[in-house]
Amino acid sequence: MKADWVAASVRARSMAQRRVGAATSREVAAQPSLDRALSLLQGSSYAERLSGAPGLAVAERALQETVLWQLRVLAGWLPASGTALARAAAGIFEIENVIALAHQLAGGAKAPEPYDLGALATGWPRLRTAGSSEELAAILRATAWGSAGDAGPGMLRDALTVAWLRRLAAVAPPARPWCGAVCALTAARILTVDRVTPSAPVLHLLRPVIGRSWEAATSIGEFSSALPPSLRTVILDISSPKELWRAEARVCAAVEKDGFHLLRGSMPGPDVVLGAIAVLSTDAWRVRAALTAAAAAAGSSEVLDEAA
Repeated sequence: MKADWVAASVRARSMAQRRVGAATSREVAAQPSLDRALSLLQGSSYAERLSGAPGLAVAERALQETVLWQLRVLAGWLPASGTALARAAAGIFEIENVIALAHQLAGGAKAPEPYDLGALATGWPRLRTAGSSEELAAILRATAWGSAGDAGPGMLRDALTVAWLRRLAAVAPPARPWCGAVCALTAARILTVDRVTPSAPVLHLLRPVIGRSWEAATSIGEFSSALPPSLRTVILDISSPKELWRAEARVCAAVEKDGFHLLRGSMPGPDVVLGAIAVLSTDAWRVRAALTAAAAAAGSSEVLDEAA
């Protein structure tokens, strides 16, 4: 037992218990409108930020802001040795800030208000000052994110996402299977959906995780066969690029399952906190899928069904 982690572990378990959960998410998905769905979330941990949300996009943003707030609360309970874990976990929000800025610098819409990372920022205080795409790339190279290349926002997102997953896996070993699975899905999508060659930085980041044999694949079947044996189950039974969403849903469900295991089976320590982060993040993912279904009056969510 790590005595300095006891309070953080207790707090982590308590926060995870406030999740909406799979059953309620399915009930939310079955509602005939977004407003009806949001009414079911009154009293949940998302309620304060969801209140008065005028549309699906605003609601989705509120879900993400809630997860970031939960992470910042958890970080306040962590001992000094947990700082790297908290910052690594928050990297996904810094990626959103960077991509929004990259779109704006490339001539796109004005970036929305960035996620407030506070002390969990990796390089955002410097990155937000970039005045051009070239300056953004240069500042990235000088931060822990490293070289993400000079490609457009799409490849930039891929490079940053893989870099983030590898950093999380480095500070939290139980996250290594998640890193491998998402890296495999990222590569599969680039090759078979986007039908482009991954940028050099993306390849450089992916190769230590999933090898190189997959790079010449021209179909999902070839891609699966080229993966390391431990990762081939990620796209098991996926025969078409259009079905990759099923694999993504299953990976999210697997992350949640691992998170529950870490919460329940670990002594006080960083694994408990990682478990809470996984459970809270996937809970927001479930609720987002449910709200999407309700907004479309679909009656149910295929994504939630696949993850069940």
